[in-house]
Parts: sequence; C-alpha cells; structure tokens
Amino acid sequence: MKQEFKEISFDKSTGNFQFDCVTYEDILKKSPTDHNQFKFHKVSFYVLLLITQNDCTHNLNFKDYQLKKGTLITLRKNNIHKFYKSKAKGVLLVFTENFIVNHSNKLDASKLFLLFNEMLASPKIQLNEVEYNEIVTLINLIREEYSNVNDIYSPNIVRKFIQILVIKLFRIKSQDNVVFANSKYLSMFLEFQTLIEKHCFDYKKVSFYAKKMGFTTKTLNNVTQSIVQKTAKSLINDIVIIQSKRLIINSQDSLTEISYQVGFDEPTNFFKYFIKYAGVSPSQFRATYQVG
Repeated sequence: MKQEFKEISFDKSTGNFQFDCVTYEDILKKSPTDHNQFKFHKVSFYVLLLITQNDCTHNLNFKDYQLKKGTLITLRKNNIHKFYKSKAKGVLLVFTENFIVNHSNKLDASKLFLLFNEMLASPKIQLNEVEYNEIVTLINLIREEYSNVNDIYSPNIVRKFIQILVIKLFRIKSQDNVVFANSKYLSMFLEFQTLIEKHCFDYKKVSFYAKKMGFTTKTLNNVTQSIVQKTAKSLINDIVIIQSKRLIINSQDSLTEISYQVGFDEPTNFFKYFIKYAGVSPSQFRATYQVG
C-alpha cells in the first residue's frame, strides 16, 4: 500500500508574505506535530540553506551531502529531503513559487528554476570567502527587513533582495557550469526532463519522447550531451531510479509489486536494472533508508 511522503506546505501563519526565514538550529530543535524533520518528507516550496558554523549532513533525494561553513544547498519544490541531528548553525530562506514568479520578469524567474534544478548541476554550492561574505550580507539584509521592519514595504524589498541573491548564486554556479549559459538546447532539455518525470514509469525509450517533442532521437541525444554530458537514455534511467527510490521508501508494497508499478513485466528485470543504475539492490536500499 502506497503511503505518500508527508508533504510540508508553506506555513500560512506567516500571512500572505509567502516567505519565511528560520535558523538551522531552530529547525533541529523543533518538534513539529505534522512531520518529523529527521525523516524523509516532501517540500511544496523552495529552500535555500546556508551553513554558517560547524559541519553537518543533509539528505536530498536519497543522497547525503556533507555541509560545512560556506556550503549552500538548494531544494526545489517536490524534492524529498531530511535533516540529521548536528551542532551546525545556519539559515534557511523559504519561499513559494508565487513569491518570486508573480513579481518577476521571465528571465529572473527562469534563473530561479535553473538554479534549483538538481538535474542540471549539483544542488550543493561551496562558497569561497569573498562569495560567502557577500551572500551573508544579503541574507542579513533580508532577515533584518523581514524580522525587524516588516511593514507594508517589506514584502517587495525582501522579494528584490531574494531576486538579487538568486542572480548572484546563478553567477557563482555559472562559473563552473556552462549549462547556465544561453544554450540553444536548454529549453528543449527542460521540456524533455518534464516529460520524463511525468511518463517514465510507462515509457523508457528515447523514441517515445522524441516523437512527443517532434524531434529525432539523435537530436535528443545532442540536447542531453550538450547540457548534462550524457545520453538521452541515461537521463531517462536517472529519473526512473529517482522515482523508483521514492516508491521503495514511500510504500509498504512488496518489491515485486513495485517492479510492476515502475513498468517492468518481470520483477527480476527491475531488480537487475536497479542494481545496475543505483549500485545497490532494491531491498538493500529499502533497508538503508526506510527506517529514516
């Protein structure tokens, strides 16, 4: 029986601001009544997490990331994540899609979506000292406006600061990633990614997506090679594995039943597929993560 990951919605108690700023240490100390922050849960908003002191580990989409002072990690809407107990300190900026999109031009909004897209580049950014000081200064301005001023002008001021923050992080990430340049293939890649995330359990062949998009399979391979340096089939496999991991952890169904849900006629084929691309068996993966 499928059990949906607990989806954490934006806290409406903050009013219509659609934005919140909380410390990392407060998150670890809380005892929420609707979820356990140390177990996997899904977010319905965007999160920027910056560590300012000590080391910690954060799990995003079933992968552990080691964080330290100056590490920034991005979570996009519908990501699965969990915290680990630690003595680290930091700050989380939390905001909804509408907080940015409804008041941004198309270019600024697209930068937000690209920055938070973990399929394009690692969600982890390690800031150097200059970058760290610049980002911390911006975050402090945001916290001051949000926590201490908070008048009728504050939402727009905070929104502008967030837009500047996103653009600066986009610049930092772009220095090591040519994907964020104005690539002619980028919009095609994003369309392909969206289609895979929607249909991957039913269709795993590149030809299906090529036909749906009106391209040849060669063109799709050129797109994925240009953007993420992998074949179109490899991208499909990556997303199938991510979605399969969600099912394995998020369901009480047997692994045999899950193999059918993922779209395999023979469970043994799914088990071989999962081992090949995830590096562990479905049962090993479930044993490792379901308890957490």
